[in-house]
Amino acid sequence: MSDFTDPITGADAVGDPTAPEIGVSGELGAHRLDTQTPDRDDAAVNKTGTTTVGIATEDGVVVATDRRASLGGRFVSNKSVQKVEQIHPTAVMTLVGSVGGAQSFIRSLRAEADLYEVRHGEAMSIHALSTLAGNFARGGPWFAINPIIAGTDENGSHVYSVDPAGGVMADDYTVTGSGMQLAYGTIEGEYDHGMSLGAARDLAVRAVAAASERDTGSGNGVVVATVTDEDVSIEEFDETDAALAV
Repeated sequence: MSDFTDPITGADAVGDPTAPEIGVSGELGAHRLDTQTPDRDDAAVNKTGTTTVGIATEDGVVVATDRRASLGGRFVSNKSVQKVEQIHPTAVMTLVGSVGGAQSFIRSLRAEADLYEVRHGEAMSIHALSTLAGNFARGGPWFAINPIIAGTDENGSHVYSVDPAGGVMADDYTVTGSGMQLAYGTIEGEYDHGMSLGAARDLAVRAVAAASERDTGSGNGVVVATVTDEDVSIEEFDETDAALAV
């Protein structure tokens, strides 16, 4: 007799099409919840590795990322990944972690932001957008994501990091990804809240370039997003030097 037995008839429920598909957990259960989900081969999952930087200024925000994706951290699977996506009229989000999870997360958050705008006749505030992203990360099916949300609204310029557990933190600048320590080292001594948008752009690009020199998960150029009250601009460069202001 199996571990799942009908309490009234005493009949063995295994093999019965009316029996629950996910059996009993705990000491009694041979059919456990975790056996219902096939093991994921992490070595075959495209991951961004990555370095993503977000910097807020009085005139807007700048987000810069590298362009590399890898398999299991050992093989470069793509050299031209756009790791910044517009998700709101004046906000962007970075793609960090597993590529599939991050892409799905971006699509879901963009859809909710669009629905809000249709229903309320105005764009969602960046604080509300980041809170929604944290709720998604905490309760959704996405795994291994750590994005940056950056944008502007009537309250100014904002940069938020969202951790895999759904924690949301605002800062003047933030960095996520495998190259974060190297990028932070570049930004830490040079950031000034009063700096121009152009200076912030150069600083963000140089931070990504520094990380790309030593972090194997980062490289292959840079993507730069500039967000102001008026619009969002996203540019890709094969070389980080080409993204610097002349």
